Amino acid sequence: MSAPPPSRLARGLAATVDWLWRDDPLADAAVAQRARRLLLDCLGCAAAALAKPEVARLAAALGADAGSIALPGIADRLTVGHAAALLATAIPWDEACEGLPRAHGRPGIHAAAPAIALALARPTALGALLRALVAGYEVGGRLGEAFRIKPGMHVDGTWGTFGAVAAAACLRGLDAPTARQALDAAACQLPFSLYLPIADGHTARNLYLGHAAQLALLVTAAAAAGVTAPTEAVATQRRLALGLDDNVALTPPGQFLILEGYLKNFAGVRHAHYGAACALTWRAATGADPRHIRALTLATYPEALTYAANRAPRTAIQAQFSLSFAVARALVAGSLAPDAYTQEALADPELQRLERLVELAVDPALTGRGATLLVTTEDAAWRGSSMGSTGDPERPMSDAAVEQKFLDYAAPALGTRVDTVADLILRAPFDTRFIL
Repeated sequence: MSAPPPSRLARGLAATVDWLWRDDPLADAAVAQRARRLLLDCLGCAAAALAKPEVARLAAALGADAGSIALPGIADRLTVGHAAALLATAIPWDEACEGLPRAHGRPGIHAAAPAIALALARPTALGALLRALVAGYEVGGRLGEAFRIKPGMHVDGTWGTFGAVAAAACLRGLDAPTARQALDAAACQLPFSLYLPIADGHTARNLYLGHAAQLALLVTAAAAAGVTAPTEAVATQRRLALGLDDNVALTPPGQFLILEGYLKNFAGVRHAHYGAACALTWRAATGADPRHIRALTLATYPEALTYAANRAPRTAIQAQFSLSFAVARALVAGSLAPDAYTQEALADPELQRLERLVELAVDPALTGRGATLLVTTEDAAWRGSSMGSTGDPERPMSDAAVEQKFLDYAAPALGTRVDTVADLILRAPFDTRFIL
């Protein structure tokens, strides 16, 4: 009896891997520059988080197993697996990281963490790291679009694992068929990640990406050793875990999803950026004192309320996913940076007062982005809208803006090396060795 024909999903994944392994994505100047910016942004976000007490304690615990990899601000050297897990945990810690709208998640973080760890473990050219990052982004982004998670799940650590696997496979030098084996091996054991820690104020959510990074290292090493997996594993995982049929078409080869991704100008979930932008516009337009505000109404798109309607946040991660907190913090501080999520900021009485005032509403005319904010003071009413944010695909951050964000975030950890690292990643030839 002949084997049944491969599913549409399996065929699409094979075509994607063949394309990425055959062609050099860095030959496209726009793709190469986006990859440079993405890598620098991920490193900046990680460096900022590595100094946070909880992350530093995790680093110390992982450092008990002696390794060879040095990360900025971390005293102990780490194994490749622990370095990948720590980077993956740190990059989203302040929720200031990248994402891809069509995938509703962040393929770049998943790809970057294991790729950076592998690149630091042995002499690696910058170009090789960037190629792996693009490969992971393109595979992860495509499967992210196909793997729409169930209510109550969180995207991190689910389909993004495929991006981590593709990046690790590329950097390990696996050929395309072996990379496919690694992807199918990962599909056989893909995690089911919960949104619950965010809603309840716990940072376990950040470990999801660390698990994905470690799984990627395991399955790529196993595939290189000859461990096999069924070619329909990805499609079967999607059908059994998410209840979706196999008749799905992936974005075809040749279309770079990395050009559609966003970087964040603000820290915090992207859904909250539009309301924060409106609040900053109110400050600039009126010059009024936020203490005179008596009512606030934020109208935005439905998905924003699904994922970011947390009220009266008690912890940093709850605040990072709170539309009302983002508006209040922007009104009070005139910014939405990582320092917005300290316990001191969360305890600010004026911020808490404004957060309580925010009424959240759905604007059915908005789909996927945008918000309108109505601010009522003692003697005036002001209405403003934000339909886009710096860093959105249509309004990408410039090299200079990405570099400044990196300098702001990474300087405490990298010290005098911060400018050298930024220059290397944004401007060095591809054959330059990657170092931190």
